[in-house]
Amino acid sequence: MSELPLTRNVRPDLSPTGIKAYEANGGYQGLRRAMAGLSPADCLQVVKDSKLRGRGGAGFPTGMKWSFVPMDNVSPGHKYLICNADEMEPGTFKDRLLLECDPHQLIEGMILAAYTIGADVAYIFIRAEYLKAARLLREAIEEAKAKHYLGRDILGSGYSLAMYVHASAGRYICGEETALISSLEGKRANPRAKPPFPQVSGLWGRPTIVNNVETLCNIPHIIERGPEWFGSLGLGEDAGTKLFGVSGRVSNPGCWEMPMGTTIREILEDKAGGMAAGYQLRGFLPGGGSTDFLVEEHLDLPMEYESIGKAGSRMGTGTMIVLDDQTCPVGFVKNLIEFFAQESCGFCTPCRDGLPWNAQVLDDIEQGRGKPEDLDTLEQHVGYIGAIGNTHCALAPGAMEPLQSALKYFREDFQRHIDDGACPYRGAH
Repeated sequence: MSELPLTRNVRPDLSPTGIKAYEANGGYQGLRRAMAGLSPADCLQVVKDSKLRGRGGAGFPTGMKWSFVPMDNVSPGHKYLICNADEMEPGTFKDRLLLECDPHQLIEGMILAAYTIGADVAYIFIRAEYLKAARLLREAIEEAKAKHYLGRDILGSGYSLAMYVHASAGRYICGEETALISSLEGKRANPRAKPPFPQVSGLWGRPTIVNNVETLCNIPHIIERGPEWFGSLGLGEDAGTKLFGVSGRVSNPGCWEMPMGTTIREILEDKAGGMAAGYQLRGFLPGGGSTDFLVEEHLDLPMEYESIGKAGSRMGTGTMIVLDDQTCPVGFVKNLIEFFAQESCGFCTPCRDGLPWNAQVLDDIEQGRGKPEDLDTLEQHVGYIGAIGNTHCALAPGAMEPLQSALKYFREDFQRHIDDGACPYRGAH
């Protein structure tokens, strides 16, 4: 097996891998191993020992999350597994690669995850625009059923699982797990208060686990090869490999699987080819649109949860958005804040009213109407809206991350807009 397990079936032309090719390259061997002699408790221990952390952004230990699901039969009824394939974080496109190129890897991972937590129904909650991926997943589900990998009495084990593809309601907030659950129930996609947590009371009030696409795609390899092997793939504290992406004015934007702990410099310069001709690096969001800017001094940091956290940002989805020297930082951040303001569910005041207010202030600055006190207003809003606990969910605090770090690293650009009464970058493109 390749030491880049997640992308071993990704072909140069990005054509999808069917079930025959998937099986020929070791596919469904992890499932066969589990069905032949591993109990759900055995599988849970393997995942715990692997130290796999969620790849959707939060980085929570996967095995620990699964362990919160009650495994007794005191309350008989359905348990659910949901794959979060909504992928609407700005600058993030890693899951789409896995969905379109290797759908059976996700399906096998979901079967194993569902078996481990005792779920009998699984949903792939997919971004509405991912039409190709949804079609390929539905075809792959039927192929898996025909081979008795899915459906009733999987491989003669007595375990049964139904799996469905469900198109998202088309809102960013659906990526938040409780809002996703509300949407899947046919309700408005509002986040729910915790507790109760979904592991105890989720979809239709039943125990539910929600995991990201990339997280679940690791499970077949961990079950087949073991936790020690998975741990050996990482270069530091965090185990396994990761899909890292780069977008912006670089020579070779794209997505690559690399060991956890790979430095930012290696991803940006070796894989993405460095900055495009005529452009210089000013900064980058390391993990999608809702993470804090880092700058050139951070290039030699390893892409690991703790290292990026200590630098003042988050690894998030591991997909960098690059800011170059000819793009206006104010306009860059304004674009993100406008997106998050549009995508708010409207439940709480700081998010519903605060984000549009910030977007308007940024637009005034960008259009040359800024006032000196505007920077104090933005700082005040960052301190209030950006504080976890002041809003119903993490959308607004995440939206404040690029703004608060832009005020830290690019404050002179904000000030110049106000002093000159115009955007100094206008016409630079």
